[in-house]
Amino acid sequence: MKKIYVLDTNVLIQAPHALKCFEDNEVVLPLVVLEELDAHKRDEGERGANVREAIKILEQIRGTGDLVAGVKLDNGGVLRVEKNFKDVELPKDLSEHKSDNRILKVCKGLSESRKEQVILVTKDILMRIKAQILDMRSEDFTTEQVAGGGEQYSGRIDVYAPEDAFKELKKKGIPIEKVYCCDAEGKRFAPDLYENEFVVVRADQSNNKTQMGRVSNGFIKKLDYEKSQPYGVKPRNAGQYFLQEALMQPADVAPLVIVKGMAGTAKTFYSLAVGLEKMLNRPTGEYRRILVCRPNSQFDDDIGFLPGDEQEKISPLMRPIIDNLEQLIDSNEEERYKDEKELTDKTDEVFDRGIIQCEALNFIRGRSILKTYLIIDEAQNMTPTQAKGIITRAGKDTKIILLGDPNQIDRPFLDERTNGLSYASEHMKGSPFCWQISLSASECERSRLAMDAIERLRDKKDI
Repeated sequence: MKKIYVLDTNVLIQAPHALKCFEDNEVVLPLVVLEELDAHKRDEGERGANVREAIKILEQIRGTGDLVAGVKLDNGGVLRVEKNFKDVELPKDLSEHKSDNRILKVCKGLSESRKEQVILVTKDILMRIKAQILDMRSEDFTTEQVAGGGEQYSGRIDVYAPEDAFKELKKKGIPIEKVYCCDAEGKRFAPDLYENEFVVVRADQSNNKTQMGRVSNGFIKKLDYEKSQPYGVKPRNAGQYFLQEALMQPADVAPLVIVKGMAGTAKTFYSLAVGLEKMLNRPTGEYRRILVCRPNSQFDDDIGFLPGDEQEKISPLMRPIIDNLEQLIDSNEEERYKDEKELTDKTDEVFDRGIIQCEALNFIRGRSILKTYLIIDEAQNMTPTQAKGIITRAGKDTKIILLGDPNQIDRPFLDERTNGLSYASEHMKGSPFCWQISLSASECERSRLAMDAIERLRDKKDI
């Protein structure tokens, strides 16, 4: 049975193509949605761009028929604008002048006048709760959702190998058909291994024997940069060895690196260390600069009207970058903070010489980025559209590094299943151009207090 999907404005603001994502069902836009789109069409940043894209799609569809009567879409569905049901009654506690409630009126009116099932599609959790109170069906826009929690691709796996194959890892590599995993009952099974997936290989005759490798063209091969110490930094655990491997590879081999992990796992620190190694310690001309961006909802709309240039306005967002730089530039923990001015001068020099540049994410739109070591910190606060935009901006010899924790979302309407970091991770899984690694909580290297807090304060869902 065909359904009627009523779209909330926030769906189109995040995904303009949603108009064409409901197969052969009927898609309804309440008139108030058009009014809200009109109010945001001049906005700066991603929101304004997405609104204009949605309006452009609507205009293309309008050119083929009457949107009020309904226009047939290429996928067999119908799109129409609903201008009726103003007189539908809602509970007195719900103001008639609120846009959300005007959309609920349309849902209720359609439910009472049509036989088809009516479903409200909205990114707003509170809107879905209101719909439930009114006994209406509602759901999130799921087209861009990926697996949640522990089901997401981690970029790493532990396997067993026969003793004879184990010995060949560093010479010839191990054919992937020779390794296996064990289920809870101890039964062997062949794991699904993806290109560029990192592997901890255990000799099946001795749990004490382990090696690290990476899946490449049907083999598990040794790491190329296992003995490297970029900018004097030495990996402390398997996750950091894998992270180092992905970051040290040149842009033509690993143009996209996706790193997921909680705070304290050295994602940003290690990324900067490798960038500085490539720019300062081994200046081969591989990159011409390190560009750091940090998504923040206020800069996606407008950089603001406060005094100061772009760099002055985004500097508070980039403070974590400077904190990491201070540790890298002066590795002597005992002497580092004795002369604060000298330390500040050293970090300022890195920016003054253009070795590292910081920009608001909004200003990358529409650019082609060449020969750049590009770090997107806190990438979990990107939308899928922003993630696609960033990755497709990669020009020749550019390496893109997405860093973040899918469980720490600061942006409205995003969660661990719909953010740009998770979206890119799941859709780029298995790509020969993408290397991924998820760092575990046990690989947090901040302090003994941080480790203790991880165990004591973690959410019940993580237990």
